[in-house]
Amino acid sequence: AGAPLFYDKPLHIVRGEGTYLFDDTGRRYVDMYNNVPCVGHANPHVVEAMARQQATLNVHSRYLHEGIVVLAERIAALHGPAIESVVFSCSGTEANEVALRMARGASGKQGIICTNHTYHGNSEAVGKMTRIGDGRNTGGDVRAIPFPEKFRPLVPGASEADLCEAYLERLRNTIRSFEDDGTGFAGLIVCSIFANEGLPDVPRGFMTRAAEIVRAAGGYVIADEVQAGYCRTGRWWGYEDSGFTPDIVVTGKPMGNGLPLAATAASKALVDGFRSRTRYFNTFASSPLQAAVGMAVIDVIERDHLQDNVARVGAVLKAALVERKKTCAAIGDVRGHGLFIGVEMVKAGGALEPDSDRAIEVVNKLKDRGFLTSNAGAFRNVVKIRPPLVFGQREADEFLTAFDTTIAEIDG
Repeated sequence: AGAPLFYDKPLHIVRGEGTYLFDDTGRRYVDMYNNVPCVGHANPHVVEAMARQQATLNVHSRYLHEGIVVLAERIAALHGPAIESVVFSCSGTEANEVALRMARGASGKQGIICTNHTYHGNSEAVGKMTRIGDGRNTGGDVRAIPFPEKFRPLVPGASEADLCEAYLERLRNTIRSFEDDGTGFAGLIVCSIFANEGLPDVPRGFMTRAAEIVRAAGGYVIADEVQAGYCRTGRWWGYEDSGFTPDIVVTGKPMGNGLPLAATAASKALVDGFRSRTRYFNTFASSPLQAAVGMAVIDVIERDHLQDNVARVGAVLKAALVERKKTCAAIGDVRGHGLFIGVEMVKAGGALEPDSDRAIEVVNKLKDRGFLTSNAGAFRNVVKIRPPLVFGQREADEFLTAFDTTIAEIDG
């Protein structure tokens, strides 16, 4: 009781294969939501690696095992030279908590800034950052700034440059508030593409300058790549798409294609300092099983050229949805990166008034037609499209047909 479920009539899913999910009646659905099985449900290469390693050895990290070292080296190599070492865990929540402790320990300060409609995990420390206000909060060791966007701008009618500056000034003011009350400023954490905020189009240059401001104030930039990373945007990392270089990178869900695996990556100095202060240990992390599965996932992404697939199919799908915006007044905006697209639903003639009811109706009718999506964003009015990386053009074309039929049915 109390567990959240999707759809007005929840699904009983019993099997997955590639891009598809099957319910208890045998009906097939196109999965357009789950980023956990990023290389496809029940991927044979990942399943084989998992079974082979589990049948051979799986222990905690108090023993030496070269597999986890190789995985750490592979992950670090996918970043720039500033990322050298990795701390493994089992969930994005744990990895983000490690990141917060790393930034606070290295800076000697406590203040963390996030955005006002974000989500980074479920623990007490990380949960403080979930949708915590409108950017005017002034107390506590976690404070929020308005998430940057052009659709409902902080300063209506402002040029893009002035709008960017307005959001940056909120960041500066919040940093000052930490210094003024003695809390001190430790760092900024953002999802690199602001996924839970609704994938907003961000004023040009915001993240580049925000990172400069944070570092000038002695803080660290934490990129939460749990949703944005692993080629989701058509690049390996969302921060590449957003134009900034983080000090600490958090990854999770897609790393294990369903096996609990997460990581906090940073410079050797940051990781060594964290280790010396905390003696961090996680029973199920840094295991041979995690290593085998984590490497198998990277193998598949590279072998099957899934980064190219995401960029190609995602661009075509987004362009097609943008075209539909021109003829459907209920579509206020279409935004996204690679195979992560949001379709914002608004009330007709409502000056961009959010329409969460319509978004929920679209999601449920798409489900009835065999396509699984969800609604998200600051107002829960964004149809969230986030299929596995193996999602192909055929599935995209079939989805567009179902989307058109759904919109026509709702509009009557």
